[in-house]
Amino acid sequence: MSGAIHSTYDVRLRAVHAVCEEHLPVAVVALAYGTDRTTVHRWISRFRENGELGLLRRKGNGRPRKLVCLDETRLKEIVLSPASHYGYETDFWTIRRVIQVIDSTFDVLLSKQTVMRRLHEAGLSYQKPEREYFELSEEERQEWVRTEVPKIRRAVRKYNAILYFQDEANISLTALLAKTWAPCGQTPKQRVTGKRGGVSAMSAITSRGRLIFRLHDKRIASDEVIDFLAQMLRHHRRRHLVVVMDQAPPHTSQKTNTFIASQSRLHVFHLPKYSPDWNPDEKVWNHLKHQELKGHQAKTKDELKAVTQARLTSMSQDPELLQGIFFRCCIAELLP
Repeated sequence: MSGAIHSTYDVRLRAVHAVCEEHLPVAVVALAYGTDRTTVHRWISRFRENGELGLLRRKGNGRPRKLVCLDETRLKEIVLSPASHYGYETDFWTIRRVIQVIDSTFDVLLSKQTVMRRLHEAGLSYQKPEREYFELSEEERQEWVRTEVPKIRRAVRKYNAILYFQDEANISLTALLAKTWAPCGQTPKQRVTGKRGGVSAMSAITSRGRLIFRLHDKRIASDEVIDFLAQMLRHHRRRHLVVVMDQAPPHTSQKTNTFIASQSRLHVFHLPKYSPDWNPDEKVWNHLKHQELKGHQAKTKDELKAVTQARLTSMSQDPELLQGIFFRCCIAELLP
């Protein structure tokens, strides 16, 4: 979002309050809201002259806007409802679909640029949705928050423990490709290997930006989970650990549970089923695959393992990055 072009009234008001009431530096506020310092100074000047009314969008001198009755509220009502309600097969909105619905509802045909501008002005952006499984039970998730979260908090306080979220992933030789600029109609090409294969990886992350990881050449099973938990205990020889993980079979097997029960410094809790969005460590893998390893040039499993090791090592040395990844997860706010 660019504050100089697509800022909303709410954004301008919050930015001004951050400077005038919370006394944050203008440069910090401008960076946080994706705009320029001169723009923030202009908002402050308008606020001091006319109060909150001074932050309302001023009318331009150009031609009158088409379809005045389609304000931000009405546009949000359309776009924030499932597209299937308007006869489309899926629930996702594209610019073309928005244009078609506006045309059929108001009998006015708007251009692509106009609709994009209106969507930005309404505080909307084009985003890739996260997966949410059909099998997910919101009742079970809320029950987990009610019963398990207090237990996790008590364990952390009782033992002065370090809280980790653990997860694993498979890193594929088939690289995810990044977008780039190219002449219209001339799709660029990226050379990648056609071989199949990958590297299995496990990691655990804390709210303070600490990352522990291990790579494997084979599929992760109970032995690998036990080995990783033992590695964590060796890494913190005098501390209790509270580890939160999902309910994958290697995590809940009898062999793994027997090992956990034998470790007095290890306290393991399991997330509700089908809730990867509640595991901050899941976002570590998302960042690794879509940012650090995007378009990687590894041709063999050994090369892939080496580049993955290097990228994870670099991430583990950047606590600010890891803290940002951790707190993008909504469940992070509920735990210490």
